[in-house]
Amino acid sequence: MMVHPMPGRRPSVIAISSHVVRGCVGNRAVVFALETLGFPVWAVPTVTLSWHPGHGPSTMIVPDDEKFAAMLADLANAPWIGEVDAVISGYLGSPAQASAVAGLVEAVKSANPKVLYLCDPVMGDLGGLYVPEAIAASIRDALVPRADIATPNRHELAWMTGRRVETPAEVVDAAGSLGPQTVVVTSAPAGSSDATGNLAVTSDAAYFADHPIVARPPNGLGDLTAALLLGRLISGLALEAALGETTAAVYDILQATVARGGDELQIETDAALLAQPSSHIAVRELTLTGKPG
Repeated sequence: MMVHPMPGRRPSVIAISSHVVRGCVGNRAVVFALETLGFPVWAVPTVTLSWHPGHGPSTMIVPDDEKFAAMLADLANAPWIGEVDAVISGYLGSPAQASAVAGLVEAVKSANPKVLYLCDPVMGDLGGLYVPEAIAASIRDALVPRADIATPNRHELAWMTGRRVETPAEVVDAAGSLGPQTVVVTSAPAGSSDATGNLAVTSDAAYFADHPIVARPPNGLGDLTAALLLGRLISGLALEAALGETTAAVYDILQATVARGGDELQIETDAALLAQPSSHIAVRELTLTGKPG
C-alpha cells in the first residue's frame, strides 16, 4: 500500500550522491541545504570518502553494485514512495549505479508523474574528467536523458555535447542540445574575465545570473547550487526567480567562507543565508537569435 504525505508535511526528496566524513561536498551539502529549507530527505550514498579528493588521497568505499541496486529497488517499492516529489543525483561511484538510479527515477515518476528529477552530472572541471570515462558516459547516456533539469558546469557541458562553451551564446547553444527541458549551467562565462554565473536555458528562454569571481573557492559549489535550485523550484518559484535566489545564496556563502579562510563551505555557520540571501543578484534574460540547440 502506498502511503501519501501527512497533511502539512513538505514533500520528500531522494538525494543520491557521495558522502564525505569531513567537509561539505556531495550529499553533505545537498542534504543539509534541502533539510534547512524544510524538506525531508532520503539520502543515498554512492561512495563514502574520508574527505574531498582535492585535499589529498583518502579511503573511498564504493558499495557493491548488486547491493546498491537492491537498496534503490527497496526505495522504489517503499510504501512511502508517494511522499517523494523530487529526486536529485550527483557523483556516482561506478557505471552500474547509473542504471539503478534510472530505475528508481522511473519508479518514482510512475507513482507520481509530477516528480522532478534533477541530474547534476558530476564528472569534471577545467582540468578534464575526474571520474573514469565509463562513469561519465553512464551519467550522460542513462541519467541526463531522463532528467527534467540538468546542472552541469561549463566543462561538463562541453564534454557531454562536444561543443564549444567559451561565450554565453555558445553555452546556450550547447545546453539546448543536451536534452532536458531545463539546463542550468554553472561557472558559465559572463563575457568578462572577472565575472561568472549560472545560465538557465529552456526551449524558449535563457536567463543569466552572474557575479564577480571569488578567488580560491572551496569545493561543493555545484552541489549546493543544484540542491538550492531544486528546493526553490519544488516550492513553486518560477525558474527566473529560483535562479536569482539560488545564485545569491551560494555567492553569499562563498564570500563568507573565503573571508574566514575556510577550506570547505561553511554552510552550517551561514545556514540562514540558504533561505534568505543578503545579496541581490539581478537575473537578465538573454536574447536568443534562434532556438537553443
